[in-house]
Amino acid sequence: MPTYHEILTTDLATLTTAADGWDEMAKEFGKQEKAYKRDVHGISMGQSWLGLSADAANRRFDTTLTEYQGAQTEAKAIASLLRDAHTQFADMRGQLKSARQEAVDAGMSVSDQGVVTYDTARLDEGTRSAYRHDPDFQSSVRKAVTSHQNRIDQLVKDITDADKGVKIAFEAVVVDSDITDGTLNGFNGHAKGDIEQYEAENAEDIATRLADGKKVSAAELAELQRAFRDNSDDKVFSQSLLKGLGTDGTIKLTNELNQLAYDDDKKHKAQYLELQGGLADTVARATQVPGSVADAPPGSQKFKDWLASEDGRFYRQWTESLDKSGTKNYGSNTQPLYGYQSFVSLMQHSDTKYDDQFLYELGDDLISAEKDQPGIFQEWGAGHDGVRADALDGLLGVMSKNPDAATAFFDPAGNGSGSDHVANDHLEYLLNDRDWPQHSTAAGPTVVTMDDPLSRAGLGAALEAASTGHVPLKAGEDPWPEVKHSEAQARVMHSVVTELAPIAGSDDGIPANLRQPVANALGEYASDTHNVLAGVDIDYIRAGGSEGYFNEDGSTHLATDAKTLTQTLRGLSEDPEAYSTLQKAELRHVSAELGALPEGAAQGDLDEEMENLGSGLGAYSAIKEDVLNDERMDTYADIDWKMKAAYHFVGGAVTPLYATTAGGVTIAFGDALQRGVDTLTWDLGNSMKAEADDKANSQIADKYLNDNQQAAYLVEGWTQERSDIESNSPESRKFVTNILQGRDRGAETAGKYLTDTAN
Repeated sequence: MPTYHEILTTDLATLTTAADGWDEMAKEFGKQEKAYKRDVHGISMGQSWLGLSADAANRRFDTTLTEYQGAQTEAKAIASLLRDAHTQFADMRGQLKSARQEAVDAGMSVSDQGVVTYDTARLDEGTRSAYRHDPDFQSSVRKAVTSHQNRIDQLVKDITDADKGVKIAFEAVVVDSDITDGTLNGFNGHAKGDIEQYEAENAEDIATRLADGKKVSAAELAELQRAFRDNSDDKVFSQSLLKGLGTDGTIKLTNELNQLAYDDDKKHKAQYLELQGGLADTVARATQVPGSVADAPPGSQKFKDWLASEDGRFYRQWTESLDKSGTKNYGSNTQPLYGYQSFVSLMQHSDTKYDDQFLYELGDDLISAEKDQPGIFQEWGAGHDGVRADALDGLLGVMSKNPDAATAFFDPAGNGSGSDHVANDHLEYLLNDRDWPQHSTAAGPTVVTMDDPLSRAGLGAALEAASTGHVPLKAGEDPWPEVKHSEAQARVMHSVVTELAPIAGSDDGIPANLRQPVANALGEYASDTHNVLAGVDIDYIRAGGSEGYFNEDGSTHLATDAKTLTQTLRGLSEDPEAYSTLQKAELRHVSAELGALPEGAAQGDLDEEMENLGSGLGAYSAIKEDVLNDERMDTYADIDWKMKAAYHFVGGAVTPLYATTAGGVTIAFGDALQRGVDTLTWDLGNSMKAEADDKANSQIADKYLNDNQQAAYLVEGWTQERSDIESNSPESRKFVTNILQGRDRGAETAGKYLTDTAN
């Protein structure tokens, strides 16, 4: 194992010098081959020497000639490996030097052995004294030292991994890989000059034996882990390994790793799961479509030309093979395990983003598979540890990590795997037509069927990513309402709202696992949903009855008719946390609009603006009342809903600092802009902390999360940032009244839409 000192001081030029020597050796072998072929081998090929002795000599001469040719191939391969090693080591040593310099620039000292310490000798006396006596200063230094040390240690480990890969290649390159050529243990006539290909062959050998259930030593498992780590971004390694394993072998390996991790060898579970992660990253890397053809329609000549290349042939052959292995049952008849189920479970272990085209095609293939073979993704009995039975929903969860792929998959105006003039119906199929798999268990002669608690979890995550352009929000994160979106994202959002409205009015309502992610997505469109609910902006009214979106100010705006939107919002609000997300996004938008009003604006303009701003609050008030007045809502459920809504309102991130637009531009939100919402959140949270009783906290939620309180907080926060309007003055209270007048109009209109839903 090379040390930090050895890495930085080793003369890497010796590698290229040695490579030059091996190239010269190859040339010498070439000269000898020509001379031997002319002066010796040629004798047995002429007509002057015939008979058994000539035949015997010819066979021996052929073998010797093959040796000369193999020697040239092996020498050239060794030279290539030496240069490959030099390139790798030089690049990685450069990264290590950069990491060392970054540490030094940050005030650290790095020893010859790579140990990072804080360089107090460079401090002036005042700073040195502060460091000795300030615990916070010391804590920040310890964190900085640890960060730089970890970086250097990781780079040394990476170089160690690469060094082992080079060792494997040099041990393999000199092995005669063709024992049928008569040379027995001769030169390697099929030697390769790529380190990663030898690593892939070695990894394939270990992986194949592991997949077949054969004995694999701890050292070999460690080597397989190293190979995955060292080649996580290398396409040659990835495709070479997967070509050797095939889709059948890859699925078998996944199943074996699951079996070992969850049943046969649980104490080494972490290692087997890490191996799955390495294999999953290998699949992700191998199936990447080059950026130069990523946007080319699959039927285009550019895409066809790529498919004819070596890279494209691998992609085509792999995906075609997966179609066959995916529908193969690797389990039993009573507890089936289909290839697609194992393969998608493998994909879920990857930290690498899968390619848009690969995800789109695989999604199409899974839909086709379940249409051709109904029930293929049903879970039977205890299922299989580590494997989600519903492979399609699992894939959608993977797709949510690549928002562009999710957008393409659901965009009604596009089709990523066929003609770009044919609209895709993925959303309609998944929301309306699909018979979602359930969990079935045999109880004697009877089969008991129950809903899958994870049903549509992947779909929800994918829809959130598709309509926002970013990965789904984490727990405790709020959507920010002023973010810009692309046309494709807005089209997806419009389609989701339109498709969910009738579902919201059905007996079952919007499925539970869709509510929060769709609310997260719609919260980002709060500036649009507010204008739709207000019903006074002609651009929203016009587009809502046609395309469903329009472009303005460098962003695409969602537009739909107010009734459809209200019904969808009501369906989402069955989940109190989803309702809280939507309501808070509306309040943040209102705060942003207030902050944009110029100082000294005419009184009449302000009155009108306040009333329009209040209409959105009224719509949410009507939705909340409709939820709480539902005949299925008893007293306990009423309290529970209010409590959850309030806790979620408090639990979100308090002050939004940054958000990223669809174009990747980062925009800032200032503290002052959201002062009213933040103060409301703060006061609500503190009041709830003081009470341990659910009923009391429910009453506190009623106090703070009603329109009167919200309007007062918003105006108070707004006026505190202005010089032309005094806080808590008659004028400011008049603005609260204006907002509440708009609230009444919004609540009345929304109430009518909700009555229509009930009918």
